[in-house]
Amino acid sequence: MQVVAATVVAATVVAVGAVITPVTATAEEDAGTAGIGHRHVRWQACDLAPPPYYTQEQWDALFTGIDCGKITVPVDYRSPRSGTMEITVTRRKASKPAERRGVLLLNPGGPGQEGVTMPKAFEDQGIADVYDLIGFSPRGVVYSGELSCDTPTTVTEDSRPPDELFAAITEDARRLERGCAAAGGEVRKHISTANTARDMDLLRAALGERKINYLGFSYGTYLGAVYGSLFPHRLDRSVLDSSMHPGWLYYEATKQQAVGATRNVEALAAWAAERDGTFGLGKTPEEVLRRFDALRGRLQANPVHLPDDPPGIEPIDGTVFDIVIGTSATYRPLWTETAELVRLLDSLADGAPVTPEAAEALALLVDHSETVLRPGSYQAVTCEADWPTDLNAYYEQMRIFREKYPYTAGAMAAAPSNCTFRSFTPPEKLVDLKRRGYPRGLVVQAEADPITPYEGGVVMAGELDDRLVTVTDEGGHGLYGRNACVTELVDAYLVRGTVPARGTTCAGQPRPDVPADGDATAAAPRTPVAEPLADRIRSVLDAYGPLRH
Repeated sequence: MQVVAATVVAATVVAVGAVITPVTATAEEDAGTAGIGHRHVRWQACDLAPPPYYTQEQWDALFTGIDCGKITVPVDYRSPRSGTMEITVTRRKASKPAERRGVLLLNPGGPGQEGVTMPKAFEDQGIADVYDLIGFSPRGVVYSGELSCDTPTTVTEDSRPPDELFAAITEDARRLERGCAAAGGEVRKHISTANTARDMDLLRAALGERKINYLGFSYGTYLGAVYGSLFPHRLDRSVLDSSMHPGWLYYEATKQQAVGATRNVEALAAWAAERDGTFGLGKTPEEVLRRFDALRGRLQANPVHLPDDPPGIEPIDGTVFDIVIGTSATYRPLWTETAELVRLLDSLADGAPVTPEAAEALALLVDHSETVLRPGSYQAVTCEADWPTDLNAYYEQMRIFREKYPYTAGAMAAAPSNCTFRSFTPPEKLVDLKRRGYPRGLVVQAEADPITPYEGGVVMAGELDDRLVTVTDEGGHGLYGRNACVTELVDAYLVRGTVPARGTTCAGQPRPDVPADGDATAAAPRTPVAEPLADRIRSVLDAYGPLRH
C-alpha cells in the first residue's frame, strides 16, 4: 500500500504532550465517533511547504498571524484501532476577544482543495472579529495524508471528440482508476465526505468547543450539509455558498457544469447580437453562435501559437477556444473583452501576426481558464456515489453534449470517469441530508454559476429548510467576500444571527455599459477604450479573485 505524504500509524501511538478527552454525546454515538479519543490541538508557528504555484515569500505572507496544528483521526471509524492519519489545521484568533462567539470552520470545496490558507483570506471580513477562523486540509488532501493518482493519460482532451476517440477516452479512465487504486490502497475507500465530517467533529472536540459554526463553498456546501445531518446538535450557524445539488452526486454534477457554461455563452451571444454595430459578431444570437463555431473549427485545424510558447500555455486550438469562451462568458463584466477576443482570434486565424499585446491578453485568459488538476482525493470522494456502468449510455451522452453543450469541458463532462470502473465498494451509503436540531442556515447561489448551477442551491435550501439568497444575473462562484450585498447579509447572520427574509436577492456584477443598437436613450457614441485589452481583462479577474471549486 502506498499513501503519498500520509501519516498512517498504529492507533496506539500517542504524541508527546497530547491530552486525551472522551466523547460521549448522543450525536457522536449516532455518527460513529462515540468513545474515540481526541487530542487538544497543539498550536505552533506554521511551517508548511508551499505548493509550486507560490513563491516562499507569497506563501509566508498567507500565514502571518496564523497558527498551525494537527489532530489525529482514525482512518476507518468502524475500526478506529486499525490506523490513524493526521489532519492539518490552521487558526486565526478572533480580533475582538471580548465579543468572541466561538469557532467558524471554513472549507473551500473541491473535493480535494486544501483549506489551510482560508483564515488569512477572510481576516478583513466581519466574521474575523468574533470568530476564531479555522481552516483545515481534509483527509486525503495535501498536508493531511495526500492521495495521488500518478497515471498519465494518453489522449488529449477534446471538448468535441469524434466517436473514434471514445474507446481511448474510456481506456484512460480505466488506467486512472488502476493508478488511484495502486496509490491509495485500503485507505482510499475511507476518503469520503462522511468521514471528513467525522474528522470535523473530532476537531471540534479538540478545540474544546461545544458547537461549531460553518462557512463552506462549492463541494464544501455538501460537506457542511453532511456534518449537520450527522451532528445536528454540534452545529450552530451555517452558510453554504454556491451549493452543490444534493441529487447530482457526482456524474450529473459534472455534466451540469458544461450545461451551465453553455448557458453563459448563449447569454453572451444574445447580448453581443444586440450590439452588432459595436462588435460585428452577428445580428442574432444564432448568428453569433455560428460565428463562434466557425472560428472554433478553424482553430482546431490550425491552432494559434503564441510567441516563444509561454510555459504552461498550450497553442490555442478548438478545445482551448471552447474552454476560454466558456470561462470568459461566466463573468458579465468581461463580455466586452470576450467579444473583442473573438474578433482578435478571427484575425489571427486568418494569418495576422500575434502582437505582444495580443499575446499577453490571450495568455492571461488561457492561463485563467486552465483545467484544475485533480488530486487523488477527488478521484476517491467522487466515487463515494455510484456512477453509471453502461458505456453506451456514456457515449450517447457525449454525442449530445458535443452538439448541445460544447463549452468548457463539453463532451468530456459526459465521458466515463475513473469512478465508472470503481475498484472498491464504499463502506457506507451516502448520508441522508436533513436539518434537525440546528438553526436555519443560509444558502447563497448565483443565477448563472456554471460550476454549481442555480438549481442546486434551490434544492439544497429546500431539503434543509434553509434561507436562500439569490444573486441575480451573476456567473461568479463563491460570493462571500466578493459581492458586497452577500457579504453584508452573511456577516449579519453569522455575527448577529439575523436571518434574511424569504426571496432575498442581491444584484450580480453589472454587464458592460455598451448601448444596444438603436438605443435612443444612449448618450453620445462611446469613445473607443484606450486601455490595453490585457489590462482590462486582468482588472476584471482580479476583482473576482481565483475561482473556488
